[in-house]
Amino acid sequence: MAILKPSIPLWRTAKDYLFITFGVSLYAFAFAAFILPHDVVIGGVAGMSTLLYFTTGLPIAVGNYGINLLLLAIAYPIVGRSFVVGTIFGATVISLAMGIFIPLCGDLVHLEPFLSCVVGGILAGVGVGIAFVHNGSSGGTDIIAAMVNKKTNVTIGRTMMYVDLCIISSSYFVTHHIETMVYGYVVLFMSAYMADLMVNTNRQAVQFIIFSAKWQEIANAINNEARRGCTVLNGIGWYSKQEVKILLVMARKIESITIFRIVKSIDRDAFISQANVNGVYGQGFDQVKVRMRLDDTPAKARVEESATRISPGSGSDTGHRTI
Repeated sequence: MAILKPSIPLWRTAKDYLFITFGVSLYAFAFAAFILPHDVVIGGVAGMSTLLYFTTGLPIAVGNYGINLLLLAIAYPIVGRSFVVGTIFGATVISLAMGIFIPLCGDLVHLEPFLSCVVGGILAGVGVGIAFVHNGSSGGTDIIAAMVNKKTNVTIGRTMMYVDLCIISSSYFVTHHIETMVYGYVVLFMSAYMADLMVNTNRQAVQFIIFSAKWQEIANAINNEARRGCTVLNGIGWYSKQEVKILLVMARKIESITIFRIVKSIDRDAFISQANVNGVYGQGFDQVKVRMRLDDTPAKARVEESATRISPGSGSDTGHRTI
């Protein structure tokens, strides 16, 4: 029997699009105010659009939007409709924002080129990270990174770095300035680091072990209010020699305060242990993405192969099979 997934509340969708708008607008502002005035070519579609602008005079906002649409058409079968819709929205907003900020912010900030690129890289990375956390993107190499991240455990920031290195390196053949190329690398490393920091902070998970005489009330409250599952374990308190119930809960790190409030509101004397975990995979958390070896036989195939080796009636109804 299929389980129907509840629809996403309208307020949550509106909240995501609001944060996507803020994130890509912050990226556009950082690019227009801190990076472009120094003729620095950065990675991503913004860098490609800058190269087109230097060589053909095509407006950066127009080039940015056109290349994004092309990449999205290629990525659609892999990343899915939800990401593409969010990215189309993000690409549209960032192109409009670039069209507004580039003429307005050209002389807004007066900093040394290196410092300007550092600040711009930090702001751009934060903007990209905010957009990714809320299922959106600023477009560009973020789309390529999302495709790679869907299939492997390579992080978004690392994929962006590999692709962007090629774009920035190619800028030398257009500008013929080593200095601006190096500044492009500075922006790349700062933005990739900040994007990873934003995304991974949101994905960090924790494990709770809760001892309480009111374990049933706590478990129900965590299910209903925090929307997290609980596993009830049987234990024995060796000092009291009494049987106890133990709650095991997995949650996002940002949900820790919610879990603590639920437990303390029901049982102020509850014993709680919280630990950081390297990763939680499965329903409600991240998906396991591993590369299978070509010579690996799928587990299902191995089970079926084992089953064919057992003659009918050679065991009980459960089947005594070696896998």
